Amino acid sequence: MLHFTRFVSARPFLAVAAIAAGLTLTSCSPVVDVTPAKDAANAACAPMMLALPDAIGDAKLRKTNAQATAAWGDPSAVILRCGVNVPGPTTDRCVSVNDVDWVIKEGNPVWTLTTFGRQPATEILMDPNKISSATVLADLSAAAQKIKATRKCVGQEDLQNLPTSK
Repeated sequence: MLHFTRFVSARPFLAVAAIAAGLTLTSCSPVVDVTPAKDAANAACAPMMLALPDAIGDAKLRKTNAQATAAWGDPSAVILRCGVNVPGPTTDRCVSVNDVDWVIKEGNPVWTLTTFGRQPATEILMDPNKISSATVLADLSAAAQKIKATRKCVGQEDLQNLPTSK
């Protein structure tokens, strides 16, 4: 009588176990619920989203449930949305960090930082009591540069050099 021995590879079973373990581990940090911006489907957002850092300061990048959004920290210390309305001329404070201009609106406690002169615009919501705005802007400037600048902020010193009408 002949006996056939059937060899069953353990690889498929190990792969399933690894996937199950990965799902269990990622479920510890829930997906962040973020409302997408009106123009989140703008193709210009994609290169920026791919260039986002894995961490801002000590805050690690987390998964979000909306296109062209990102979040860092648990609980979220920084929320990013690409495709927000492009800010027009403003008297709000504007700073330039690594060749990216940002309009800053200080709220209590959340600040809103929006790229100026780039279309689509990118908005960052952050609490300066939890993370430094300087760290956030420095860490996100390389990604924000993926959207081409078409204008720059104008400061008080620039206004002094404007031609006057006679």
